[in-house]
Order: sequence, then C-alpha cells, then structure tokens
Amino acid sequence: MGGRAGFDCEVLVIGGGIVGLSTAYAITRAAPGTRVVVLEKEPGPARHQTGHNSGVIHSGIYYRPGSLKARYAVRGAAEMVAFCAEHGIAHEVTGKLIVATGRAELPRLHALVQRGRENGIPVRELGPAQIMEYEPEVRGLAAIRVGTTGVCDFPAVARQLAESARAAGASVRYGAKVTAIDRRPWGVAVRTAAGETVRARALVNCAGLHCDRVARLTGDDPGMRIVPFRGEYYELARPGLVRGLVYPVPDPAFPFLGVHLTRSVDGRVHVGPNAVPAPAREGYSWSAIRPTELAATLGWPGTWHLARRHWRYGAGELHRSLSRRAFTTAVRRLLPSVTGADLRPAAAGVRAQAVLRDGTLVDDFLIRRAPRTVHVLNAPSPAATAALPIGREVARQALAALADP
Repeated sequence: MGGRAGFDCEVLVIGGGIVGLSTAYAITRAAPGTRVVVLEKEPGPARHQTGHNSGVIHSGIYYRPGSLKARYAVRGAAEMVAFCAEHGIAHEVTGKLIVATGRAELPRLHALVQRGRENGIPVRELGPAQIMEYEPEVRGLAAIRVGTTGVCDFPAVARQLAESARAAGASVRYGAKVTAIDRRPWGVAVRTAAGETVRARALVNCAGLHCDRVARLTGDDPGMRIVPFRGEYYELARPGLVRGLVYPVPDPAFPFLGVHLTRSVDGRVHVGPNAVPAPAREGYSWSAIRPTELAATLGWPGTWHLARRHWRYGAGELHRSLSRRAFTTAVRRLLPSVTGADLRPAAAGVRAQAVLRDGTLVDDFLIRRAPRTVHVLNAPSPAATAALPIGREVARQALAALADP
C-alpha cells in the first residue's frame, strides 16, 4: 500500500491524555496539513492521570540536572502558565514551601537548594519564623520557597489542546479502544473494539497506564512494565489552614513526593497522595480489581525485586492507606493543628510507573523509537506540567518516523 490516498492519516496517536493531545497539537503547528488522528478509549479527554492529579504546575526542582524531567518541567512550567493565560484557563502561580520537620531531612533540603540552582530555579531558604510568615499553621525546622510553582486546571488544558488540534484539522475520536495493531513496512493499521480500522504512516503510543500493552501490540518489547500505584487524597474540611502549597522533603530513592498540601484553583485544599500498589491499571479504589491486570503485575520480575528492596517504605504507605489515624499523623508533621475530622475522602489517582525487569523505578521520561513508531513509556508527574515541550519532542520524532524505510 503506498501513496497518501491509501492512508486515513499520516500520524495516528493512541491516547487522549494531556501528552497525546499535546503531541497532536504540536504536529499541527510544526507541520500544517499533516493529517493526525487521536484515538482515545474513554468518552472524553483526560480521564486518567491527567484528570486525577493534584493540578500542580511543578517547578522542576526535584529532578536530576540535565534530565528530561528537569529540562521539560522548567521550560514547561513557564509555557503552561502562558498557555493558560492565553486561553483563559484557571491557574495561579502560588509558589510553594518544601519543609524539613526533622534534622535528618536537613541535608536533603540543602541538596534540593543546590539542585534547584543547577536547574535555574530561584529558591529562597527559610527559617521557622519565616515559614510561618507564608503559612501560619505550618511548622518546620527549615524550608525553601520555590516561587515558580503554581496550580491550574489540567483537564481544561487537555480540552483546549484537543479543540486547538481539531481547529487545525486533526481528528480526535473518543470511545475508540485499540485492540490490535498491524505494523508493516508501509505503515500501521490499527483496529478498534468497534471494528474500525485506521491506517497511518506512523504511530505514536501515548497510552499512559496501558502504554506497555500497546507497545507489545506493535510487536515491540518495551523492556519495562507499568506497575500502577494508587495515590489517595483527602480534602481539608478547614481549607483556611493552608494558604498555598506545602510539601515535605522527599526521599530521593523514590519518584513519589510524599503527602503534601495543595490549594487548588477552586480554593479546595487536597492532602496527599500516598502511594500504594493498585490491583488494576485504573484501580481508583481497593474494590477495583482486574484479575488479568493484577496477574500481569505480579508476573513481572521487577515487581518482586521492587517489593523486596522497598518493603518497609511500602508497608508504611499501606498503613496510611488503611488507617486515617496514620494518615493524619503523617500530615500533622507539617500541619500540627489538623485532626482526623478535618480529612474528608477525595478522589484518588493512579500513577503509571514504569518498572524495569530488575525492579528499578524508571526515574525519567522514557521515549523510544521503533520503525514507524514512537512509544512514550514513562510519563507520570511532572508530565502534565511538561506536556507542551514533551508534545513537541514526540511530534518531532513522529514526523521523522514518516520517513522510516
């Protein structure tokens, strides 16, 4: 099969989260006239990671200098604020505090100061009295203030990206679950659950929680598996206790930032998340169990290597998941005045965490090329913050894939 007329589109994107839609948007801007189709299995955009996160525009302070996360988060934060302002999307640059509550955390806090400066992020070091100037109810030995952190409505950003891509000629199709992929030298043919076949010259896999499965459908071995971690949140019944964003000092051995306090654009304050293994890729509660997906997670050697290496950390997270009292105790390290009655259950999220065969948690964004294909295999937080530069990079690779022999 050859020639433009033999294809339904030049580039087919699987996944209608913020990264997939940003990729489609970037292709229409970089190569006007390129036919792009986005297939999303849900009835609308941003139904999973994009729509179930804390809404934070991350500064990039946590990430290794020179990494994709560092470069794209720093650049993406500024671009996301500008995008929201341009399109009238709710957002606010609030700044945030990262607070050390114990002496053992002070060296890690000072390391973050250095990392932030290496990443070009302005930070201010604070003592206990200065912490209370920003957050009167928060207590700590020391803190740093990161002025470029903010919050926004990421689902609204995703909807705008879809609208802008459509206005430039892209097709965004919802309720289109991909069930089979046939990759040939001429391109790819994708079949959906409804029996539709879409033929494209190049494929982009932005399937998030299912990206490894989609990679295997193409015949590629991704070399990793998505191990889903559920992040559980509470909402503060007394939102006035927190003015902005307050984070603990994270453990650098994990990609999770710990239980933090986030005032969102609608004025609510969310507390969380923790990080517990989810029994389903879309397991937003303990009752959401998919035996096939759970068996696949348990059958991956990396899952067991990870569990053996970090069981103590995991046990603590599980305890906080099952005990509101334990969760409250964790929050009170930052916010001593909070009580169990202040915490109301809120919607949970699931992180699509790539884990290698040896149990290594993939720490950076992971984008891999294969013939006529681009796989986005690890794009959890801060991917929403970095969606615009990630989309441009994936778009660049997708356009290059059009020329693959």
